[in-house]
Amino acid sequence: GGMFEHLRDESLAGLEELDFPGLAIGGVSVGEPKEEMMRVLEHVGPRLPANKPHYLMGVGTPEDLVEGVANGIDMFDCVMPTRNARNGWIFTRFGDVKIKNARYKDDEAPIDETCGCYACRNFSRAYLHHLWRTGEILGARLNTIHNLHYYLQIMQEMRDALDQDRFPEWRAQFARERARGV
Repeated sequence: GGMFEHLRDESLAGLEELDFPGLAIGGVSVGEPKEEMMRVLEHVGPRLPANKPHYLMGVGTPEDLVEGVANGIDMFDCVMPTRNARNGWIFTRFGDVKIKNARYKDDEAPIDETCGCYACRNFSRAYLHHLWRTGEILGARLNTIHNLHYYLQIMQEMRDALDQDRFPEWRAQFARERARGV
């Protein structure tokens, strides 16, 4: 159905008749503006059958995951955490770190002080900046370890918040923390 709600409704009705064990939602992150993607997701989400898993294809910023879960999505896949890590872009609770930027040259803090991943426990932003500048592959690996850990962590936090009936509060806190910046 692309960006057309009536076509999404028609497609969903046909899929429900086929009684698949789960549903995949695609075609919302292939160049469309973010607002359009969210509009379609907000339309489709409440119409998805509650007793089946919902998979959103190719969508992957931390904010996209949170908004997806808010609209009934259970699973995601995206190259973003690994591709961005290889390019020196690291996601954190308090915004994104672009490790190649000179501001990290002498920064002895971990990537994210709230993170317990191997990279955050053992290496500073300054060291990761050095690895980036020298082209050392270890930098991309450590960035990837962190980004994947961060994604797993926010998914776990969302599951916990849903289980404890406090997802709206968690979602608001997530948005505040990400907007704060590093």
